[in-house]
Amino acid sequence: MKSVCVFCGSGHGARREYHDAVRSLAEALVDQKLTLVYGGGAIGMMGSIANAVLARGGEVTGVIPRSLADQELAHPGLSQIHVVSSMHERKNLMYDLSDAFMALPGGIGTLEEFFEVLTWSQLGIHSKPCGLLNTVGYFDSLLDFLDHSVSESFFTAKHRDNILVDEDPRSLLQSLSLHYS
Repeated sequence: MKSVCVFCGSGHGARREYHDAVRSLAEALVDQKLTLVYGGGAIGMMGSIANAVLARGGEVTGVIPRSLADQELAHPGLSQIHVVSSMHERKNLMYDLSDAFMALPGGIGTLEEFFEVLTWSQLGIHSKPCGLLNTVGYFDSLLDFLDHSVSESFFTAKHRDNILVDEDPRSLLQSLSLHYS
C-alpha cells in the first residue's frame, strides 16, 4: 500500500478531537511513507490533513475541480495537484491514485464520496479496502443504520464487514494495509 485517499469535511467540525485525529493520522501516514490523496482543498478538515502531512515532510496529492480551484479553494502548497473538469472526474482520479480509502468526520460530500467507492467495491469494480475513522463515535449512528440495512436484507453482512472501522488512526491504517491486495 503506497497511498490512502482520505475523504473529510470542508468544515472544521465542532470538536477538538477531530483535529487531534487528523494530526495523529498525518503522523501515521508520514511514518509509514504513505501518500495522502484528498480533495485538494485548503479549508476545513481537508486543509488540516494536508497541512499536517506537509508539515511532517510527507507527500500530498490533491484533486480538485476547476470550479473550486477558480474560487481559490485549492491548497497552494501540495506536493502535486490535479485540476479536473468535474466532481465525477475528481472522484475517478482519486480512485485511480489510491490504494485504500478512509473517511473522517465530515458532511454529505464526505459520505457521498465514501459510499461511491464502497458501492464500487460491492459491485466488484475494485477490491481496495475502505474504512471509517470513528473519532468520538462520529459514525456510530451510520454504522447502526448499516446494521439495520443488513437486518432488513438491503445490504449483505459480507459487504458490511468490508467496512473497516476504528477510532485510532494508526490501527485503521494497519487494518487497511492488512486488507490491501
